[in-house]
Amino acid sequence: MWSQTIRRLSTSALTRVRHPKLRRSTHYATLTDKDVSFFERLLSSGRTITNPDECLPFNIDYIKSCQGQSQLVLRPKTVDEVQAILRYCNEHQLAVCPQSGNTGLSGGSVPVFDEIILSLRLLNSIGNFDENSGVLTTDAGCVLEKLDTHVRQYGHIMPIDLGAKGSCLIGGNVATNAGGLRVVRFGSLRSAVLGLEVVLPDGSLLDCLTSIRKDNTGIDLKQPFIGSEGILGIVTRVALACPSLMSGVGLGFFACSSFEQILSTMRLARKICGETLSAIEFLDESTYNLSLKYLQRTNKPIESNKFYILIETMSSTDEQAKATLEKLATTALEKEFVTDGTLAQDLTQYKDIWAIRERVSDALVADGYVFKYDFSLPTSRMYKLVEETEERMKQFSNVGNVTGFGHLGDQNLHLNVTVKDGYSDDIKQALEPWLYEWVAKEHGSVSAEHGLGLHKSKYLELNKGKHSLELMKQMKHMFDPKCILNPYKVLPYKID
Repeated sequence: MWSQTIRRLSTSALTRVRHPKLRRSTHYATLTDKDVSFFERLLSSGRTITNPDECLPFNIDYIKSCQGQSQLVLRPKTVDEVQAILRYCNEHQLAVCPQSGNTGLSGGSVPVFDEIILSLRLLNSIGNFDENSGVLTTDAGCVLEKLDTHVRQYGHIMPIDLGAKGSCLIGGNVATNAGGLRVVRFGSLRSAVLGLEVVLPDGSLLDCLTSIRKDNTGIDLKQPFIGSEGILGIVTRVALACPSLMSGVGLGFFACSSFEQILSTMRLARKICGETLSAIEFLDESTYNLSLKYLQRTNKPIESNKFYILIETMSSTDEQAKATLEKLATTALEKEFVTDGTLAQDLTQYKDIWAIRERVSDALVADGYVFKYDFSLPTSRMYKLVEETEERMKQFSNVGNVTGFGHLGDQNLHLNVTVKDGYSDDIKQALEPWLYEWVAKEHGSVSAEHGLGLHKSKYLELNKGKHSLELMKQMKHMFDPKCILNPYKVLPYKID
């Protein structure tokens, strides 16, 4: 049998090893040669992958926190093929893990056990851009950065900007309701999604692919799929409202001695920059130093300090965008909110400064195994959590760095703990559930923009009441009564 030839994967990283309480549900069928033959007939040109070495990259997530054991990867090119795959899997009770760019950070994009991986990377035709409305209609498998390049030629930009923009796919962005760097100006992705085409678990097609900006007819059926992380259906096409490209942009990078000074600078930026404000990001000293190390930069752009804040403005002219930043810099220095700073003078400096923030995730992965957390908190309490985590981690000699950074303008903290010698159960137990309970007590969110995936599903009830949780489970059962889509994730849902 072909299944007997599967090479045993490294057990040190297998999800079932790191999560021993999880059990593969007997609710699901086991893949057979007959199943594989069907998919091989359906998908031509070697788009049915069974070779263990070729399957392996699809089984491991970006930060190597999860490793599934899928023996089959399917790569459809058309919506019809996606429908046929789900129709067959639904009829034969085969579990499916939808996968976009596999840049997720919550364990939601890879199988837990042996679920069939349905990769959307080949569903990647860029569709129509309406220059009158500024609406782009595109396949779900298109890379975010390529879409941004495409709409820029029409004088527009994508409504979302992520550090992973060179590899993440727009369908996955929608499925996780991604936030990114400019939520301050554009909001999370949900606010830009006008329409969706979704393949439901039984293979039927839900067509909500409107490109009009106002549609007040009945219940907005696309909304449940935005941020649902692939447990209700698979997004195949998206209609997005794309903001106009501002010809003027300004960027300031400042050092502060305390987090309170960071907050003072943020408040000042909102007052002075007003409607031109497009991003407010902060980094602590550990994050900043790790990023510079990864970028191999020996010359620091500004004098060292405990905290750093990055502020971007967008306007119709360079003069206006930069003038507000210059006023901000002058006032912040006068009030002693900042100790040093620099303003980008050209596109090269603009990209160099942004790279410090955008490459943080890569720098953390290079520093060791990463426990990554993504919280929303009252702004005044954001860094208190980092400080208490750092104190809690002092008992472990193998902890490399405890870092805090994030989207200050929308209260989103990224907390990370790096470990020198790989994954540690002891460190995880010291962090969880303590972190989630701390955030819940502060009336924050246990997931700001990364989603729940596998890692955080059991903590959902800390944010949502039992009634809300029950309604979510009812929705899951309504859309996916056989529970074939992305099982074991998002909801604390008992399958058997």
